Amino acid sequence: MSVPMAYIGVIIIWSTTPLAVLWSSEEVGFVFGVTSRMAIGAVLALVVAALLGNGMKWHRHAIKAYLIAGISIYGAMLSAYWAAQFIPSGWMSLIFGMSPVITGLMACIWLEGEQISPARLAGMILGLMGLAVIFATGMYMDDRAAYGICGMLLSTVIHSGSSVWVKRINADVPAIVMTSGGLVIATPLFLLTWHLSSNGLPVDMSARTVGSIAYLALLGSVLGFTLYFYVLKHVEATRVAMIALVSPVLALGLGNMLNGEPLSMEIVLGAALILSGLAMFEMGGRTDGLVIRGRAFFQRL
Repeated sequence: MSVPMAYIGVIIIWSTTPLAVLWSSEEVGFVFGVTSRMAIGAVLALVVAALLGNGMKWHRHAIKAYLIAGISIYGAMLSAYWAAQFIPSGWMSLIFGMSPVITGLMACIWLEGEQISPARLAGMILGLMGLAVIFATGMYMDDRAAYGICGMLLSTVIHSGSSVWVKRINADVPAIVMTSGGLVIATPLFLLTWHLSSNGLPVDMSARTVGSIAYLALLGSVLGFTLYFYVLKHVEATRVAMIALVSPVLALGLGNMLNGEPLSMEIVLGAALILSGLAMFEMGGRTDGLVIRGRAFFQRL
C-alpha cells in the first residue's frame, strides 16, 4: 500500500467523521451510536483480516499493543461521542487538531530521537492561544460548550498517548490485525457501557442515522483505523499527528455547509491560531533536521 495514499485516506476520513458522529447519535444517544459503530466495525475488521489471510498474532508485544489500542479506542471514542452533544462537529476536529502538540510532548518523553525545539515550543503556544479563543467563544455561545471542549481534549490526550505507546511497543503486526485486536478489546467495554446506561434498542431510526453508523463502522472504524495504524507503522508519531493540520479545515467547512454550524470571526481566528501553531510545530521539526544535517556536513569538511 502507498503510504502517501493511506495518509490522504486518513485525512478524508477524519474530516468527515465528526459530522457523522453527530448525526449517528442525535436520535439514539451517544452511547448506542458509538457502541453500534464499534460492534459492527469489530466484526468487519475480523472478516477483512481473515480474507486477507492475516491471522491474529498472539506474541507478547502484539497482545500488549492490542490492549493499549483497545483501551484507548474505548476512552477516546466515548469521550468524543459524549462531547458531540455540546459542540459543533467542526469544533471537534479543530480541538482534535491539537494532537500533534500533545503527541510531540509525549514523544519527546517516551521516544528516542524526538525533541522539542524553540520553534516547536512557539507553535505549541500559538495552538494553545487558538484553543483559548475557541473555549472563550464556546462559553459565550453556550455554557455547556465547556463540557464538549473538555471532553474532546480528553479524547485527544488519550489518542495521542496511545499513538506514542503503540509506536514504542513496535509489535510488528499488519495494520488490519492491529485494528482487529484493538476493536476486539474495545467492543466488550462499549457493550457493557451501553447495557448499564440504556433502556434497550432504539425503536425508530432515520436513514441518516443508519447511514452515519454504517459509514463510521466501515470507513471510520475498519478502513480509518487500518490506514491510521499502517501510516503509524511507517511514519514518525509526530508526522502522523500532522494529519490533524488539514482535517479541521475540511471539517469546519462541511459542518457549516451540511449542518448549518456557526462559523464566526472568533472561530476563524481560533482556527487560524491553532493551524498556524501546528504548521510552525511541523516546520520547526524540519528546520531542526536541516540544521543538524548542515552541522554534520561542515564537521565532515
